[in-house]
Amino acid sequence: MKLSIIIPAFNEKENLKQGILEMLEKYLLIQKFSCEVLIVDDGSDDGSGEIIEKFVSDKPRFKLIKNSHGGKAIAVMTGLLASKGEIGLFTDMDQATPISEVEKLLPFFDQSFDIVIGSRKGRKGAPIIRKLMAIGFSVFRTIVLGLPFKDTQCGFKAFNRKSIEAIFPVLKERWKKHLLEKTAAVNAGFDVETLFLAKKMGFKIKEVPVEWHHVGTERVQVIKDSADAVLDILKIRLNDYLNRY
Repeated sequence: MKLSIIIPAFNEKENLKQGILEMLEKYLLIQKFSCEVLIVDDGSDDGSGEIIEKFVSDKPRFKLIKNSHGGKAIAVMTGLLASKGEIGLFTDMDQATPISEVEKLLPFFDQSFDIVIGSRKGRKGAPIIRKLMAIGFSVFRTIVLGLPFKDTQCGFKAFNRKSIEAIFPVLKERWKKHLLEKTAAVNAGFDVETLFLAKKMGFKIKEVPVEWHHVGTERVQVIKDSADAVLDILKIRLNDYLNRY
């Protein structure tokens, strides 16, 4: 199997009503590569799980994985570790970055890259405060962690099988430990932690500009999310200093 597409889902009823899954199916039907779509329901309580379950019931390419609520990061890791494709891509249900943008990522795996990440071009439509805070976050991230990427937070990232099997069992075990002990875990900075660990392990990473549309999701809390991400960057640096990775 060439590609596994992982979509974390938590209370996505409105997006599902807009026919997101139908659009995804239509796109994949005309592709030549073999693929699977793993939708990881993160304990939705708005009926999303039932809608997804009905949709996948007669579609062999689509599969629903049910999780208790644990957050997007755990949902993404669950899907990637359950996937079977040579390449695993995670993307958001709202399709702010359209699935067709995967065509820009796939060729780089043939050029010996292990991980290919989407980078939002200009962030068209995003509020100016989000753009300014993104710049500040990028500078802080580069200084503290030395990650050379313009955009670590784009929810459109692809990994080859080798990187999936090396990175995510390590991260998931750390997350399980935090959940059991009810201690703080990296959350807002999950993407940063993933890329930091990948770089530390020596994986070859390519950043590729992709189309992105601001969808105005109410889940984005700019100040709180930015503060959490800054704290997570400091946690990652501390964890590395203490040899916890």
